[in-house]
Amino acid sequence: MLQLIYRKDYILGYQIRASVVFYQKQQNRKFLEWLKSKLHVGYIRDRNDGMTEYTIVGIDCVGRILKLLKPYLILKQKHARIALRVLGQMPGNGRQMKPRILLRLSKEVDKFADLNYSKKRTNTSRKLEEFLFSHKLLRSRRD
Repeated sequence: MLQLIYRKDYILGYQIRASVVFYQKQQNRKFLEWLKSKLHVGYIRDRNDGMTEYTIVGIDCVGRILKLLKPYLILKQKHARIALRVLGQMPGNGRQMKPRILLRLSKEVDKFADLNYSKKRTNTSRKLEEFLFSHKLLRSRRD
């Protein structure tokens, strides 16, 4: 998943969160535990609806896992392609996210969400753009 997350304590107001989540019925939890023992990242939790989730969060971890899994993906091939493209453009190694870069990447997050038919999604590139302009973090369409 790629999500645009609002954070009032962030200078740019938003961040891009990357995650990979595997779901199984709780009776198959052992499979998720086995997978976690192979991948060495993430956490497992039991939900109240009888499902168990194995979640991996973070740009580096998700990028590494997607590169490992991509050759085997069938239904999520487009998702992986977009996610890897976005993750490859995320600032790292001490470089800060700039407003224009965050806005450009948030449009890729919108494309990712469209693949999932997301209905409840409220944080979009348009909402981010409005935030950046209203907080004078972008002054023009070329900023």
